[in-house]
Amino acid sequence: MLNVVPKKFLISALVALLAAVLAVFALPSSPAAAHGNVLSPASRNYGCFERWGDKFQAPEMATEDPMCYQAWQADPQAMWNWNGLYREGVAGNHQGAIPDGQLCSAGKTQNGRYAAMDTIGDWKATTVANSFTLGLFDGARHGADYIRVYVTKASYNPVTTALKWSDLELVSTVGNTPAAQWTQQLSNGVQMDIPVSVPGRSGRAMVYTIWQASHLDQSYYFCSDVNFGGVSSPTPSVSVTPSTSPSTSPSASPSTSPSSTPPVPSGACSAAVSVASQWSGAYQATVTVTAGSAAVKGWAVTLTYGAAQTVQQSWNATVLTSGSQIQASNAAYNGALSAGGSTTFGFIAGGTPSTPAVTCAAV
Repeated sequence: MLNVVPKKFLISALVALLAAVLAVFALPSSPAAAHGNVLSPASRNYGCFERWGDKFQAPEMATEDPMCYQAWQADPQAMWNWNGLYREGVAGNHQGAIPDGQLCSAGKTQNGRYAAMDTIGDWKATTVANSFTLGLFDGARHGADYIRVYVTKASYNPVTTALKWSDLELVSTVGNTPAAQWTQQLSNGVQMDIPVSVPGRSGRAMVYTIWQASHLDQSYYFCSDVNFGGVSSPTPSVSVTPSTSPSTSPSASPSTSPSSTPPVPSGACSAAVSVASQWSGAYQATVTVTAGSAAVKGWAVTLTYGAAQTVQQSWNATVLTSGSQIQASNAAYNGALSAGGSTTFGFIAGGTPSTPAVTCAAV
């Protein structure tokens, strides 16, 4: 005699199966708007966000950038929330709160969201001289009780070995600095540029940064993979946000101290939109904004379509919709562009992609 499964159980099973499938393919939400990260040399999760944030479904990531690929697969929110890698209530006992082997994930903070940052392997490394500048971005203007920058010892190999506290040497310290003393950016964020010198080093290493924020007992922890060129050079300026791989020259206007920063002239800009991917009922678009023959302080892009638009998610810009128009303005960290420099932002919208009329205004 055949067993007959009641219809209501079949429906429940199908609903559960659909929910599981959707969970696997769920798209990440937009990056958090507060907190901060080491932008240069890029931390592991910020570097992954910069290289793949507007094309996180690209299959070539698996072969071109396998460490970022495994991190995206483990938890996309670790990259989209690239400024949420912190712990609370540590009370300065960093070594007691974070076990060896878990330094890059802050002891698997946020319920293990950033655990993939601890994965051993050949992470993309930023090439630096023996003297370089570390750029720490503070999007929420927390300021710092202190900032400590460490570099791994010459005997440590980040490609083959998990990071331990005993692998680190302290190379630079910044004391109590309210956000008002950091370099002011054009929007909400501020940046601290910290000189670092590691004479005589060459080859691969890791830079480890602890930022103790001032507003609460909130400690941030960042792993940045570097490749020392082995020669000293003048300390470079640090860009607010690189628009290309951290190992190449960023296109954003470099930040310097407030006393030496000349006025940034306004110029023209242009924008081009492309469809990065599409699926049933939605698509992902990437917009490249390029400054003209003069630097710009900020930008605003308007995309005008033939029908009303619905934006579900966006990143690297403040995006609003008004009927058939999508209006975007720069984020805190990518508004300033040097002459000919460019940056990108992206969004996910409902419907079928079409070609919009595009305008860009420099501000």
